[in-house]
Amino acid sequence: MNEPITSRDNPLVKQLRALAQDPLAYRKQGQVWLEGDHLCRALLARGQLPAVAVAAASAQHLLDAWVLPPSVRRVLLADGLMAQVSGLESPAPVGFVHALPGTPAVAPDLPSVVLDRLQDPGNVGSVLRSTAAFGFRQVVAVKGTAGLWSPKVLRAGMGAHFGLHLVEGASVADVAALTVPVLATSSHHGDWLHRAELPWPCAWLLGHEGQGVSPALEALAQRQVRIAQPGGEESLNVAAAAAICLHASATAR
Repeated sequence: MNEPITSRDNPLVKQLRALAQDPLAYRKQGQVWLEGDHLCRALLARGQLPAVAVAAASAQHLLDAWVLPPSVRRVLLADGLMAQVSGLESPAPVGFVHALPGTPAVAPDLPSVVLDRLQDPGNVGSVLRSTAAFGFRQVVAVKGTAGLWSPKVLRAGMGAHFGLHLVEGASVADVAALTVPVLATSSHHGDWLHRAELPWPCAWLLGHEGQGVSPALEALAQRQVRIAQPGGEESLNVAAAAAICLHASATAR
């Protein structure tokens, strides 16, 4: 391995800084920055390899412990430079540059979650975690949804990305191509979730935090479902609602 990079003007350093701090840089570069031991290990656990493995000079032992094949480029950054690259308050000493797959098409028969213009990256990442945890395999993000591979969504997803078929920038027509039953969440009408017989596989349609599901997408739903809230609150956070609905599907299989 070469000596640590020390210049902030190094091309790789500029690339890492953009990926770590610009939520849409991954779309231009076709790569993502996986910062921290947990995301790196999650990628490896799925049998995938990064294009580049990066560590602070003082953390070279972390790269050595992974025994990465020669095809993976290994790079050290001076500790201070690694901190400058980071988008975290407490910078991690290690990270991977991971090449994204090409633009995937919607797989019509997979158990899916459709995100209709969800804005909050934390919500999106949390929904991805629930999607993977409860046996759903595809997330279809309608145009206007926060970037699925943005740094904040990646951190909130905690590695769920690597086990899911992810489609971004989807249209109403893309959602209409699903051949599994589509269920829409609602705060005010529809079948009570705890009484409903849920189909499997299916697709759950989750709407914008404030506006809910758009009329065009709602029209595609074969069924609307609402969650009982004995405490009397008007609505649930979309990530919480997603976890409840996906768990109900998983346990009803």
